[in-house]
Amino acid sequence: MDAPVHAEPLDVPAELALVAIDMEKYSQIAEAKMAAARCDVDDIVATVLAECELPDPQELHDGYKDSGDGAILLFPPSALARLVDPLLGRLNAALVRYERQRLASSPLLRLRASVHVGPLSLPDHRGSAINETARLLDCQATRQALTAAKDCGAFLAAAVSEVVYQRTVHAGRTPDLGPYHFLNAVARVSDKPDFAQPCRVHVPGLTGAAVRPYLVDAASSANGPASTPQPNDAPATPAANSGGTFQFHAQVSDATIADHIGTVRIDRRQR
Repeated sequence: MDAPVHAEPLDVPAELALVAIDMEKYSQIAEAKMAAARCDVDDIVATVLAECELPDPQELHDGYKDSGDGAILLFPPSALARLVDPLLGRLNAALVRYERQRLASSPLLRLRASVHVGPLSLPDHRGSAINETARLLDCQATRQALTAAKDCGAFLAAAVSEVVYQRTVHAGRTPDLGPYHFLNAVARVSDKPDFAQPCRVHVPGLTGAAVRPYLVDAASSANGPASTPQPNDAPATPAANSGGTFQFHAQVSDATIADHIGTVRIDRRQR
């Protein structure tokens, strides 16, 4: 076997897969209950990782970055697809089970998550991938998707970077998740005006079209259609001051349709 190539300062570091999680309203939990709530989240995450046959990041070398109200977990890049499916769905299911058994005195647990992949330097794991993972977690789209989760009985909302989506969902490596489970959006962070990256938003149990109404300007902010539309995901859109109803399966934003429809004539001979 040939000897490894000597690393140079400008060489691209090896890639790692990253998952970030964050507890909703952690700072609002009474201080005396913070440690117990965080311990419950850690136990849930560790159990779900084992169910997905993923390594415990705390057992990996520098694979666990604590952020107080959450963590960034680092995995070998070969595990990337499992970090999307089944991890996200099983993590939400575990949070649902926790909620059913939760004592009234214990705080409710909801999580935001993000999944990314990119080069990180060793041994300190420094690089843009960590920053981008954190911003995907904190972006407005993920926060708005968590509102959709609340309204639909879910306890998790996640954003996956476009590269993760392409390597996993688009590539057919997620057997239980398809393109219609994701909403195409742009990750923006209110206090980071120079940051804007395409991403895919996912709420376990919902289609992307079902999440779309919760995102501000989702159609115009995304570079392309939100997701593969499903026939029953979008409500009918009535035409104003008419005796009939138009049914569109996506939000109508085209000025040709929205602004220039005049008189509609119905041919009753076909009835």
